[in-house]
Amino acid sequence: MTEQSYYDIASNNRLSFEKSPVFIMKKKLIDELSIEELGKLFPIILVDHQVNWKFIYQKEKDYITETIGENNIISVNHIGSTPIPEIKSKPTIDILLEIENKTDLDNLINNMKKKGYNFIAQPKSSEPHMMFAKGYTINGFKGQAIHIHVRYEGDWDEIYFCDYLKINPDIAKEYESLKIKLSNQYRNNRELYTEGKSEFIKNVTMIARDEL
Repeated sequence: MTEQSYYDIASNNRLSFEKSPVFIMKKKLIDELSIEELGKLFPIILVDHQVNWKFIYQKEKDYITETIGENNIISVNHIGSTPIPEIKSKPTIDILLEIENKTDLDNLINNMKKKGYNFIAQPKSSEPHMMFAKGYTINGFKGQAIHIHVRYEGDWDEIYFCDYLKINPDIAKEYESLKIKLSNQYRNNRELYTEGKSEFIKNVTMIARDEL
């Protein structure tokens, strides 16, 4: 019996059907996929800055406030690359949500799930060790991808880094060049893509904390 195969444009290779994203999607639920399978299903894609991202963020901010209650929220911030003008970014809206320590976490999780967000435990992140996401399905990206990073009140590096790049376009362009290079190297490996940015982000954040 002839082995079924498909042609993978990204790698310019013919691969067995069992390694195709279609086969992977059919055999598992999304939360059961391995890191390698997730990398194939959700590759690193950079696009030009979109003016409407700030409006999508604002709409999502209002939606979050309505969902979990203003009394549970300390602040909501647009982070990542999408708020930085004129540089390429993954088309994912990253939001840093700071909540009150008294917030009922089980209730928060249930309310967010009811609104279509996927809960993702983050044991290596700061308390309360959680994030939410939407725009990811077993068939790949669908609609607007959004990440909501949940923290208690703090002095967070992500805000310093983002604010600094907004007012330093030359540094922002350096960051863009690094991201383009890494996205070409690690199109299907988010962990290595993220790791490759870490030293740049750390150095710029140290400067930002001194200057802002």
